[in-house]
Amino acid sequence: MTSEIPRKGLLMLLVALGLTRGGVVKASRDQLVNCTCENPHCKKPTCQGAWCTVVLVREQGGHPQVHRGCGNMNPELCLGRPTEFVNHHCCYRSFCNHNVSLVLEEPDVNPPLLPILGSVLALLVLVALGALGLWRVRRRQEKQRGLHSDLGESSLILKASEQGDSMLGDLLDSDCTTGSGSGLPFLVQRTVARQVALVECVGKGRYGEVWRGSWHGESVAVKIFSSRDEQSWFRETEIYNTVLLRHDNILGFIASDMTSRNSSTQLWLITHFHEHGSLYDFLQRQPLEPQLALRLAVSAACGLAHLHVEIFGTQGKPAIAHRDLKSRNVLVKSDLQCCIADLGLAVMHSQGSDYLDIGNNPRVGTKRYMAPEVLDEQIRTDCFESYKWTDVWAFGLVLWEIARRTIINGIVEDYRPPFYDMVPNDPSFEDMKKVVCTDQQTPTIPNRLAADPVLSGLAQMMRECWYPNPSARLTALRIKKTLQKLSHHPEKPKVTH
Repeated sequence: MTSEIPRKGLLMLLVALGLTRGGVVKASRDQLVNCTCENPHCKKPTCQGAWCTVVLVREQGGHPQVHRGCGNMNPELCLGRPTEFVNHHCCYRSFCNHNVSLVLEEPDVNPPLLPILGSVLALLVLVALGALGLWRVRRRQEKQRGLHSDLGESSLILKASEQGDSMLGDLLDSDCTTGSGSGLPFLVQRTVARQVALVECVGKGRYGEVWRGSWHGESVAVKIFSSRDEQSWFRETEIYNTVLLRHDNILGFIASDMTSRNSSTQLWLITHFHEHGSLYDFLQRQPLEPQLALRLAVSAACGLAHLHVEIFGTQGKPAIAHRDLKSRNVLVKSDLQCCIADLGLAVMHSQGSDYLDIGNNPRVGTKRYMAPEVLDEQIRTDCFESYKWTDVWAFGLVLWEIARRTIINGIVEDYRPPFYDMVPNDPSFEDMKKVVCTDQQTPTIPNRLAADPVLSGLAQMMRECWYPNPSARLTALRIKKTLQKLSHHPEKPKVTH
């Protein structure tokens, strides 16, 4: 018996088991299962196929390597007997290949040279890692020296304070992220996820739970998806790992992982942690001075405008529509700017290919924030602009929530959700359809906004977000620019306690 599996034979085996390019899907869509995809040809952390596969192979006398992916051809290969060079496993439930461990048969003869070669290889790996670490440290020092010379010492201090001199800041340096996406390399994501300790639950809902976690002393947010919302986890993971979404007003992504805890599979999405919580929570606690209200509105508009725009080039991104915009999906950062979260329902569009990627999520948006064309089922689902117009409708409702909590001449109203005086606490689709489509109602804009020249502009903007004709509504970019003009004021926003 030879000491290596032939390359041609290995390639044929991997092709047959669907482990190149994530598998060639030939089965009908209702037969497909989602699988963990970990092999050199995976473009995403998951793939779809007729079954899931795990292959353990030792090539050219090296260490065994595990390849996970999807199978679509010749299921008879799943019945093959393991040897000292290859072992494989097939299963037929979603992600059933995630935590499968395989072993190779022990060879009859164990040449004494192999342990020596293994030690040498391990030493070479350590030396290479050390050299890489030293190179990164020197490169960072050179960057800082260049920044210092270009911008002066005060800018360096500002930069350091923004990063917090954190390990996460180092990891999320652009050098270390995946080629086109916002995430870390998949193995690093998994390593980070396995090192996170859950500290306290900070939110629960139909989607699952959100926890404050700790990673090497730094707070992170961990969203644990319920099993029925698996597609939302899959969609967010897909978008963050394929689209460059690093922006001050988009929730910062750290890692995604599927892990087995307490004998059940958990779907984790790990992001930056913002102690103020959602805008919904913040508005419950906090009446707003006009300048703080505008700061929240402008920053949320910047996030939405960044999502909606397509950026071309190597650092570009497709246009993205959110589809579930609401105050619970907008977070308030420590600097009192907003960032947009929850991309589980997002759709993407690229002009070049004119391809509309709507994902595969059966979940619908939040009924209270649905635009009239969604409620009366007249939305053109084949037109990307239609989805952006529904985001603008919902953004107008978020502006209304902010405006109600804004203090004008000493007067402020308690927090209430949109349409609170027209529908029940948990409105049905029909409840919302009657109010928004049949009666053509919109939330009542507080009269006191007219007393403030800036906030009267905010009131007019809401009305222009709520036009029944979707194409007549403002664009996110126009909202952003108008709010920026309204917000030019020297007074610094502050939180009152």
